Amino acid sequence: MILVTGASGFVGKALCEELMNQNAPVVPVKRFGATIEGITIKEIDGNTDWSDALRECEIVVHLAARVHVRNDYSRDSLSAYRRTNVEGTINLARQAVAAKVRRFIFLSSVKVNGESTAVGHSFRPDDQPMPKDSYGISKMEAEQALRQIAEVTEMEIVIIRSPLVYGPGVMANFGALLCAVRSGWPLPLGSVDNQRSFIALVNLVDFIITCTRHPSAANQTFLISDGKDLSTTELVRGLAQAADIPARLLPLPISLLRLAGRILGKSDSMERLCGNLQIDSSKARTLLEWVPPVSVEQGLRLVLR
Repeated sequence: MILVTGASGFVGKALCEELMNQNAPVVPVKRFGATIEGITIKEIDGNTDWSDALRECEIVVHLAARVHVRNDYSRDSLSAYRRTNVEGTINLARQAVAAKVRRFIFLSSVKVNGESTAVGHSFRPDDQPMPKDSYGISKMEAEQALRQIAEVTEMEIVIIRSPLVYGPGVMANFGALLCAVRSGWPLPLGSVDNQRSFIALVNLVDFIITCTRHPSAANQTFLISDGKDLSTTELVRGLAQAADIPARLLPLPISLLRLAGRILGKSDSMERLCGNLQIDSSKARTLLEWVPPVSVEQGLRLVLR
């Protein structure tokens, strides 16, 4: 039996559907108010009772988390992230140990490594963590706590750090970019010669399922991506091609884009469009012999469904 937290989310819903397609026994745990079938957990923190959900489960896939909250101007946002992402994860892991769960898979984030990479360099699983925001810090602390639990118990831990995930129904920054491309308006992104790693939802789901089964995944940390990095210019062209519309790109200098970002108070968003963030996912491919089931081009076409 596989327990999946965050089953009503973007990744969780796709994971549960694929597990069910493969006739794997799944216990979906959904957020309060979600319409899918499953066990409802109102709030995830250090006091959540997981006893009903964990009954007869051999594997836990922990996807639920406090993610990036827009307009989060609270004075102590790190405490809010820690309450869900650290205390909630530790509480679930300890109850999983008591329930004799064999393997605990934790979906983390490349933000544990940092926000950007230098030209010609890629993040690796054994790099020194350098998170910059509350979300990344909370994910790092959760990883550290899980490793400590694995050292003193028999439960295996698998940590997966993911970059931006794209697929059908994607929202946030990727969804906004997709809407801009489909609108047909010219975009000033024709000269962005950066490199960024992404992962298609189909590929991430496949890798998580691989980690539920492969013996060599035990107590490992993986960075995962499609394996083909794209510049923002290439990404816009790929989305336009997938949508069967012309890519309308204006070659505005990067310096002007960054200046506009500062003026509009969108420096972070502009840096994600212009900066580098590359992942070395070779460990997943060599240790687990994992091959992404879809290419970047196929993944972008799936987004349009």
